[in-house]
Amino acid sequence: MSNELQQVRVAFLVANEGIEQVELTEPWQAVQEAGGIPHLIAPKSGEAQAMNHMDKADRFAVDGTTADVRVDDFDAVVLPGGVANPDQLRLDRPAVDFVRAMFDAGKPVAAICHGPWTLVEADVVRGRTLTSWPSLRTDIINAGGSWEDTEVVVCTRGPNSLVTSRKPDDLKAFCNALIESFSPIG
Repeated sequence: MSNELQQVRVAFLVANEGIEQVELTEPWQAVQEAGGIPHLIAPKSGEAQAMNHMDKADRFAVDGTTADVRVDDFDAVVLPGGVANPDQLRLDRPAVDFVRAMFDAGKPVAAICHGPWTLVEADVVRGRTLTSWPSLRTDIINAGGSWEDTEVVVCTRGPNSLVTSRKPDDLKAFCNALIESFSPIG
């Protein structure tokens, strides 16, 4: 086990259903293997239902709710994708406020696939360069961001480091970039 993220507390912010499972589990495992401490945060307590594209997959225990989460409790945040997950999450005011507060505090954020929808809703993409699932391109541009079609973008032009990727095929690059960005010495 490496120690790049020794004791770094990472919030994995999701809706209670519709998370693309691999976009949750692979970054979660990468954080754990690097010595970090992941926590699953969702609007409701209980469990979150993951998906393998359109089919139900595993359920995961929620560690805390968006209404109770505080920026001081976390060092970084990951926004997994799946179409339904961020579409629901961006309607949860406490989740959107938490994301905005993480940016305001200068803490690193990583989002993959449709995850940037929550960033758009939080109004934190203006002047930033991102990638995402291609259908979010117009949303990101309309929100004042720049969009690139590359496997991973690390944007440090702003108050924090922002890591984004397009899709599950980009997970290796996404996980490597988020570990580096979340590292206290990175």
